[in-house]
Amino acid sequence: MNILLIEDDEVLADGLTHTLSKKGYLVTGATTGAYAEHLLMAQGFDIIILDLGLPDIDGLQLLRKLRKKKYSLPIMILTARDDMNDRIEGITQGADDYMIKPFELRELEARLDALIRRCYGGFNHLIEVGSLQLDTSNHQILANAEHLPLSSRESAILELLMVQKGKVISKDKIAQYLSVYGDALADNAIEVYIHRIRKRIEPYDMGIRTFRGLGYLLENKLDE
Repeated sequence: MNILLIEDDEVLADGLTHTLSKKGYLVTGATTGAYAEHLLMAQGFDIIILDLGLPDIDGLQLLRKLRKKKYSLPIMILTARDDMNDRIEGITQGADDYMIKPFELRELEARLDALIRRCYGGFNHLIEVGSLQLDTSNHQILANAEHLPLSSRESAILELLMVQKGKVISKDKIAQYLSVYGDALADNAIEVYIHRIRKRIEPYDMGIRTFRGLGYLLENKLDE
């Protein structure tokens, strides 16, 4: 799970990044709304944690902009504003959860897990698709309970397809997701990775269906 943390308090941001990374999340930080928007255009994220007191834009205004641009990923507001009107406004403008500072880390973790479960169809630390199992706490992928040998990029793509099981994932989203690894991708790189993954999972009755112009879907061949 790739989290965009929009928080200008460096101490709090560092603490949250450390805590969430230990839980198996990949956390990318932004201290301004402008940089957050840049990251959203350049990378793929699964959830946003949003502070309202940003230096360049009010968090609620940023929330409205993101929803207007059709960013549908879940957004959790994390703020010191405890006024009921602010809470109502946050939820009305499209936030999926609203948490008041100061907070207990255990509560944040629990509410974040609950939010992900609601938005990603029962997400937990173990995801199963046919004979494949993904342990999101250590990003390990197994096939029939045995380690599946994959490169880091192949593993990242397959993890994305498993987390988004039942959904067609576009090439653009895969490219954005892989961009967190740093290097630019050649035009045909994703097709090459998909081909390699197919070869790895075929012996386990798993496949990846191509929907031309739309993307890729991980499927259990035994369900056909």
